[in-house]
Amino acid sequence: MNNVSLSKSKYCKAVQCNKILWLDKYKKEYAIDTANEAVLQNGTEVGNLAKDIFGKHIDIEYQEDLNKMIENTQKAMEKKPNIITEASFTYDNNFCSVDILKNDVDGLEVYEVKSSTEIKDIYLDDISYQVYILLQQGYNVKKAALVHINNNYVRYGDLELDKLFKIEDVTEITFMKQEEIANKLKEIDEFMLQKEEPKKDIGEYCFNPYKCAYWEYCTKKLPKENVFKVRDMRLSKKFDLFYKGKISFEDLIYEDLSPRYLEQIDFELNNKKPKINKEKIEEFLNNLVYPIYFLDFETYQQPIPKYDGIRPYMQIPFQYSLHYIEKENGKLKHKEFLAQAGIDQRRQLAERLVQDIPKYACVLVYNMKFEKMVIKDLADLYSDLEESLLNIRKNIQDLMIPFEDRSYYTKEMQGSYSIKYVLPALFPNSPELDYHSLPVVHNGGEAMNVFANLEKYPREEQEKIRKGLLEYCKLDTLAMVKIWKKLKEDIEKG
Repeated sequence: MNNVSLSKSKYCKAVQCNKILWLDKYKKEYAIDTANEAVLQNGTEVGNLAKDIFGKHIDIEYQEDLNKMIENTQKAMEKKPNIITEASFTYDNNFCSVDILKNDVDGLEVYEVKSSTEIKDIYLDDISYQVYILLQQGYNVKKAALVHINNNYVRYGDLELDKLFKIEDVTEITFMKQEEIANKLKEIDEFMLQKEEPKKDIGEYCFNPYKCAYWEYCTKKLPKENVFKVRDMRLSKKFDLFYKGKISFEDLIYEDLSPRYLEQIDFELNNKKPKINKEKIEEFLNNLVYPIYFLDFETYQQPIPKYDGIRPYMQIPFQYSLHYIEKENGKLKHKEFLAQAGIDQRRQLAERLVQDIPKYACVLVYNMKFEKMVIKDLADLYSDLEESLLNIRKNIQDLMIPFEDRSYYTKEMQGSYSIKYVLPALFPNSPELDYHSLPVVHNGGEAMNVFANLEKYPREEQEKIRKGLLEYCKLDTLAMVKIWKKLKEDIEKG
């Protein structure tokens, strides 16, 4: 057993809210995991690559007994000057592993690696905590820096680590925060001595820098329909109302709020029938002319670009589904494309897309900002296809509009115009449109994650996943067809 009790990740949790640590210790079963698998994977991938920034290094292998990591670090420290990754230290029950440590004869340089493209305040707390431990151990810290992704870097040829990563010196800030950290550690110790659950009100810190895993637990006594369920309202506004005692929808109905918020509240409280502005919907539908092509892309992101012409976290299309109807009362047809794993097939996708969609055809998407961005990136990349791709882009119409502007609204949409809410609101209990019944992939996040890792699976598993990706994306465009037909039917009912 080791005597280490507070890691840098736990310290950062306490910076957000001390009660998170207390609940982690005494009521862990109430936590709802908010971690994003892709974000965690990105962090690991970026962290491992960054270890090579300064060349040859000694890596301190992770062990459950942290004291062994500390011992191995001390042995490595004796061989200065050198570079040590995951160098581990402890002071007064506070532990840290430094991502990259330059161990010079005249002092240390500390580098904390983040997969983000920008510096966040919590990162400064993280590295300052590490510097605190080193200073308390009597080390001379010459420099503290944050290493993060440069999202303006575009890969061509071999990966250039000096361009992929930005290194920002934060030494002065970390030294200025030392007294703050000492005081925070004392505060944490006192807080964690409490045996009964501490009383602490909710606040904006519940979502900053991350949504707390105990949000549902800490708000369990609030009314089911409360101010935090009002869609698209600023978080600061929600808490202003909360602190004024305006919490339930009944409290809010007479407040001076945006008509959009009041409409959601009114529909919920009074169980109103669907609102259908037939004139505006008919105007929207009249802009859609045959042939109509229903298009949906699936994309994934690479924190570390693997292919030429790619920036970190660029949306890389790997799949599309295309339902289409060539004339009024025509047969619904379908085409699709899915890239092979581990290969840059954007060129093949772009070529197929311009083959599959006739010139001047009406292209219907849901949230056209995204699809237009994907097509524009492809047009910028392939000059010979630019004219055809931009023609497709120019003819895009957005099926989201009637729901975004509330021409069509029902209580079940819960204030949202996302297709995740619109589809079940229009087609409740429809087995055909139930994403949960799909065998492999159920949402865009899953599609992104499984394709990004597809080449790592055995061949049989790859085929199963590919089939699941095709089924998922096909349902996306089928859902759009159903929504479009529903709009037409409701208008024709007159």
